[in-house]
Amino acid sequence: MRTQGMPPLLAEAYGAAAEKLALNAFRAGDVHALLPCKPTSARDVRCRDQFVQSFGLRAFRRPLSGVELRRYAALFTAQAAKTGQFLEGARIVVEAMLQSPKFLFHVESRAEAGSTGGGFRDYEVASRLAYFLWDTMPDRRLFEAAANGELRTADGIERLARSMLDQPSARQAVDEFFAQWLRFDRVLGSVKDRRRFPEFTPELAAMMVQETRMLLDNLVWKDGNFMEAFTADYSFLNADLASLYGMPAPSGEFELVRFPADSHRSGLLGHASFLASNAGPVETSPTARGIFIREQLLCQHVPNPPPGVNTQVPEPTADRPLARRQRMQAHVENPTCASCHRLMDPIGFGLENYDASGRWRDTEAIEFEISGARGRVASKTIELPIDAKGEIAGLASSAFSEPGAIGRLLGESRACQECIVKQLFRYAFGRMETTADRETVRSTFAAFRESRFRFKELLIALVRTPQFLDGL
Repeated sequence: MRTQGMPPLLAEAYGAAAEKLALNAFRAGDVHALLPCKPTSARDVRCRDQFVQSFGLRAFRRPLSGVELRRYAALFTAQAAKTGQFLEGARIVVEAMLQSPKFLFHVESRAEAGSTGGGFRDYEVASRLAYFLWDTMPDRRLFEAAANGELRTADGIERLARSMLDQPSARQAVDEFFAQWLRFDRVLGSVKDRRRFPEFTPELAAMMVQETRMLLDNLVWKDGNFMEAFTADYSFLNADLASLYGMPAPSGEFELVRFPADSHRSGLLGHASFLASNAGPVETSPTARGIFIREQLLCQHVPNPPPGVNTQVPEPTADRPLARRQRMQAHVENPTCASCHRLMDPIGFGLENYDASGRWRDTEAIEFEISGARGRVASKTIELPIDAKGEIAGLASSAFSEPGAIGRLLGESRACQECIVKQLFRYAFGRMETTADRETVRSTFAAFRESRFRFKELLIALVRTPQFLDGL
């Protein structure tokens, strides 16, 4: 059994929020139309029960049990009798329900439909569908489907799911999945050296995210091959991103733009959202870029370095200027570091032609400050050649010599294709997959592949699995 607790401070915060929301709900009367009836008095039992049942259905995302109905009805009656106001009874019920674990958490009873003490399995499936495909609670149609037993078979779930994907909420939910999977928060929180990258601003970071979001949305909602996300020779750019990429500004905002053959850009790995978020404020980080590809795109865990290990690479000097790749040789020379860094660094080396902001560079510029006569400090820049050869260890025939080849290798890799399925599984179920989930991942991947990697079909395949019907 999986359980979840709540620290006292968080419980106190939820209590305060519930009190405020309940007060605001009826501050000016029933302006939000929460009452399904018009009470005749503070003691109107019929209207009281209708309100408790209707609000309870929405708050708990299922009908109230008989015990729950009596409990909240008694709470309502006590407050309404004390104040002489029907709305005060409603307010206290709202405040109480908004603090209930049945409102705050997704409750998985694992009860069979129609069983005593739990016959809410259909409503749990409705909630699972809504929060997965809409990122919000079920609407009236889903509640009706649960009440009518329409969600007890894979075919029934598929029919509802396909209609749900036609709603605007589905686009928002899919965008949220992409934001979590591709770590858009890292992009938006990136900081760059203002002297080296004056063009990098929070606004530009948001534009980077928008570019990636629009590419993925285009593939999802136009039923494209989703693996094209790694090889696309086009993107959606505005003037600022076009300038960063060294291309002419498009005539409009975030128009579809084809990359010229000499642009060195294709797919997600050519997007500044990936390149800038997996780099430091000044320098690139082949390790960070390699870790991202290993963990987010191949679903392979890279352990943290052992305690006490020095992860710093030697700094270049004017007497011995070394490119980033040469300095990182220390990783493979140290046996403690080598086993992991051989999995990450050779991937990141293939992306070294992109600087820390995502701009293409033919050479790596290293700046030094040199003391001159009379204590004056002079600046010196040395341009070093970039060696972009590398490999993705563990993938067959994975050696490459230019960045675009990495995207092609990933797009054709079963490991990457399966990883997309696993990432969606983690998002849907709120946990990592285990050995017990292998059949779900296998069948979902088979359907994804048979659909020629249509992302909407991946969503449908996952909600059709017995595990989605049965719950966590």
